[in-house]
Amino acid sequence: MGHELQDEDTKAGSVPVRWYEPGQRGQDDRTPGPTLLWLHGGGFFRGSLDIPEAHEVATALAGRGLRVATASYRLAPPPGLGWARSFAVPRRERFPAALDDVTAALAGVCARSPYGVVLGGASAGACLAAAATLRALDEGVRPVGTVFAYGFFHGVHPRARDPRRRSQRHRRLTHAPWALDAMNRGYAGSRQVLDDRLAFPGGHDAKRFPRTLVVNAEHDNMRASGDLFASELAASGVDVEHHVLAGTRHAFLNRPDLVEFTTTTSLIADWMLSPDAARRGRPLH
Repeated sequence: MGHELQDEDTKAGSVPVRWYEPGQRGQDDRTPGPTLLWLHGGGFFRGSLDIPEAHEVATALAGRGLRVATASYRLAPPPGLGWARSFAVPRRERFPAALDDVTAALAGVCARSPYGVVLGGASAGACLAAAATLRALDEGVRPVGTVFAYGFFHGVHPRARDPRRRSQRHRRLTHAPWALDAMNRGYAGSRQVLDDRLAFPGGHDAKRFPRTLVVNAEHDNMRASGDLFASELAASGVDVEHHVLAGTRHAFLNRPDLVEFTTTTSLIADWMLSPDAARRGRPLH
């Protein structure tokens, strides 16, 4: 018999963590797999544990037999509001506040995950997951894998030369390269931080990364960074599985009604539960 789907809120220090236990597709006679620590997106300045990109994704994955934890993190000021003080955007902090929170969450999740942890996220959450992976490796802790959905990883966004790869509709403006670069600067707080590997891992040494799943949207200005980072990982000898979903746009995991939501959650579950993954995985220590 499988386990009944449930969620539980805990804290890793002051960082909220929400747990989702495997649902009916989990098998008691199956060797327990790693926990997926999943991080929502939102450009570093918005998002929460309750948005579909966090809650619905975790619910869907738990329903497919995965153990999932989602973590909150401190948000940065919105782009263009660097002048604002606490009365306008309370409790907003720049790098490395969000990374510190993810690191604390990872330690808490690790303590409850004897079969290891896979770090993953969407959009800005993917960038944070990659940065937290680098910090963990620096500290002698090795996640068993990483999962990135339509993420971006470079301090300055690479430009998509092929117009078919660019964002469409309203995102032509909101996700224009200059707007994305402003978003990164809002998180970083200084131009020097844009070059920090723990702020934006793209373009830095990635050879120690664990096996990685990358799922990108076809029509997305952030795809240029996501595709480039996948290539950088592969060139460093990392085992990378890279998908670009035809006809898709950024943030499709915020729309559980879309086919690509189901496609991606299925890809993640199959990738994490595959026998090959079990052979390659190593518990955190």
